[in-house]
Amino acid sequence: MPEDSNNGGGRVAARATGVSRKVDDLGRIVLPAELRRSFDIREGDHIDIAVEEDRIILSKRRSVCTFCGSAEGLRVYREHQVCASCLGELKRF
Repeated sequence: MPEDSNNGGGRVAARATGVSRKVDDLGRIVLPAELRRSFDIREGDHIDIAVEEDRIILSKRRSVCTFCGSAEGLRVYREHQVCASCLGELKRF
C-alpha cells in the first residue's frame, strides 16, 4: 500500500477495496484471493490483528528474529525465527 504523504509519520493510507465479507458462525472472514496475492499471504502465514480507535487492522507478520528483531540470516528453532547472531549466543548456554 502506498504511503499517504498528507498524514505524516509515514503511516499507510487506508483505501476502500469495495469488498465486503460476512463473519461466519465461528467468527471467521475470508480474505479475497486478490488481496492475498497482493500482500503475498499464503496458507499458514501469521496475520497480526491490531485495533486503532474504531478500526481493526490486519497485517502480515514479517519474519524477524524472536530475540532481536533482525530479519537477516533467520533459521527456525522450535517454531521460532532466530537469527545467526542470537543462535550463536544461545549455543553458549
